[in-house]
Amino acid sequence: MADLARLTEVIEPEAAALGFELVRVKIMPSEAGDGAQALQIMAEDPKTGQLVIEQCAALSRRVSDRIDALEEEGEVLIDGAYHLEVSSPGIDRPLTRAKDFSAWAGHETKIAMDKAWNGQRNLRGELVGIEDGMVTIVDRKAGETSVPREKIHSAQLVLTDALIAATQPLDTSGADEIVETEEKADD
Repeated sequence: MADLARLTEVIEPEAAALGFELVRVKIMPSEAGDGAQALQIMAEDPKTGQLVIEQCAALSRRVSDRIDALEEEGEVLIDGAYHLEVSSPGIDRPLTRAKDFSAWAGHETKIAMDKAWNGQRNLRGELVGIEDGMVTIVDRKAGETSVPREKIHSAQLVLTDALIAATQPLDTSGADEIVETEEKADD
């Protein structure tokens, strides 16, 4: 199993060197169906809150080169085969940093905890914010509830019209250059 703290320690300076902020580093089963793992890196340009394709590619190259260099020195960061996936966090982004819980206050959020907190394991409602390490949400069922951030397994914004309206438009530069082709069926 990969050490996420060590991977983050390796990846964060590479993202920072490009002017990006790391949102999340995660290891999960690859969607390729080949038995490999996926090293998922989400980052954002603080000016836009997103990464465009060229930025993802630049970060992917830097991280790949750094991991390769460390492995040549004998450090194994990920056991076995893996795929590197670099992406922008998207509109319905995960909330992973303390500043995310402040920045996205007022928006609908889903929170899941490893273990129940005050009788609740899953919360969904309007995010109030974070104070002294306690994340507060107005849950649809439980009302206003505060949970310690370290007890949160995952938190994610819910795609709503209000969230779409509050999100900076995605950079569509280059979209007009995309050429769609039809694949021919094998005879």
